[in-house]
Amino acid sequence: MALQIFNTLTRKKEEFVSITPGKVKMYVCGPTVYGYIHIGNARPMIFFDVVRSYLENQNYDVNYVVNFTDVDDKLIRKAEEMGKTVPEVAEMFIQAYYEDLEGLGIRRATANPRVTDNMDVIIGFIRDLEQKGFAYENGGDVFFRTRKFPEYGKLSGQNLDELQFGIRIDVDERKEQPEDFVLWKAAKPGEIHWSSPWGEGRPGWHIECSAMSRHLLGDTLDIHGGGQDLQFPHHECEVAQSEAATGKPLANYWMHNGYINIGGEKMSKSLGNGVLIKDLREKYKPEAFRYFMLSAHYRNPLNFTEETMVQAERSVERISNAANNLRHRLQAAAEGGGDAVTPAWESKLEQIRGAFHAKMQDDFNTPDAITAVFEWVSEVNALLQQPEVGRGDLEAAVRLFDEMNGVLRIALATAEAELLDADIEALIAERAEARKAKNWARADEIRDLLDAQGILLEDTPQGMRWRRK
Repeated sequence: MALQIFNTLTRKKEEFVSITPGKVKMYVCGPTVYGYIHIGNARPMIFFDVVRSYLENQNYDVNYVVNFTDVDDKLIRKAEEMGKTVPEVAEMFIQAYYEDLEGLGIRRATANPRVTDNMDVIIGFIRDLEQKGFAYENGGDVFFRTRKFPEYGKLSGQNLDELQFGIRIDVDERKEQPEDFVLWKAAKPGEIHWSSPWGEGRPGWHIECSAMSRHLLGDTLDIHGGGQDLQFPHHECEVAQSEAATGKPLANYWMHNGYINIGGEKMSKSLGNGVLIKDLREKYKPEAFRYFMLSAHYRNPLNFTEETMVQAERSVERISNAANNLRHRLQAAAEGGGDAVTPAWESKLEQIRGAFHAKMQDDFNTPDAITAVFEWVSEVNALLQQPEVGRGDLEAAVRLFDEMNGVLRIALATAEAELLDADIEALIAERAEARKAKNWARADEIRDLLDAQGILLEDTPQGMRWRRK
């Protein structure tokens, strides 16, 4: 079984082979930090976090870089609106990004380079392009000679002669050709700027990723990822700049996630239907939101509705309950005899494990991998109906759950001792004493009090069980 990745560049699935055995260099385009991140930003954040986790599961050492665009036109306008400096605005929203990241159960990248911290690297990259004849200066701006790079369009499948350029590529009479794009912008009066060989100014949008990825990860990446909206022009321009400068492929595998729709409509600023992650985190559990994001294949569009989130929360509850019930049964299981895994149970778990990995290795097919998790839930629920189960079988089931959930993180199953605080623990102990004394009124009162605090009690043959709602 070998990991297959759909490569946007070749438009087919290819076996993944890293440049350096056992190591992966992965770069994913991060946010422009002029506002709170929205649901569209969250999809690549969650998906590529899963890619990273699965590669680590497969024993790769992953160097994972996600950049921050902390200076551009939007940031300058936002700073003017807020009466703050560009760095102040950027810092504010970078910290908000980290809060959302943690709130969604996403680990921080190995590095989060900022444009403003890498100005010398970016300027040096542009100078290299200029010396090689791929860049030219006019009026303090520096442009890339697109037609000098004959492979322009290979990533997005665009024909240079037929291109309809995106909004970020402005028609400018100072360009030698209309399709040339800016590498360095001359500063306007009052704008934030840096000194360069071409005068005071700041970088264009595309150059930052080429410069910072090369600086941190080298000439060629194993994986370059981002949203489908970045494929053209941003990633196409990255390819041209980087390969013109180095003569080497920018990335061996390109991965792009699909769009998010809101209630069946494409999310867009003009429709005003964007949904902020900070608002979603107040309404939904992080594991339910992750479940929703992983419930469709990453290359397909995904439709956000209240109904889909309700379904996601129910699914996550089912998974979490099975995992927590299993851990509870394991805590109550006797030490000693029966610690070996029975052959029949081991065979069932291996079938589930094999199905999970087969789907993850098929271009990170998370919806079908989740199906394997539900197969685990069904088998575990059946196991727990048996009056006698050995520790070996219980422990083996826990190990498999931790392996799968460690990649997807769609359920947070934690031992009770880690969840209880002193007050709740005391109330549960008091309720046990009340039941022993047949003080049913007090026992019910405590149950209701705990219910109000989000603690649901369940009496099982193995003893009292609790879970959070």
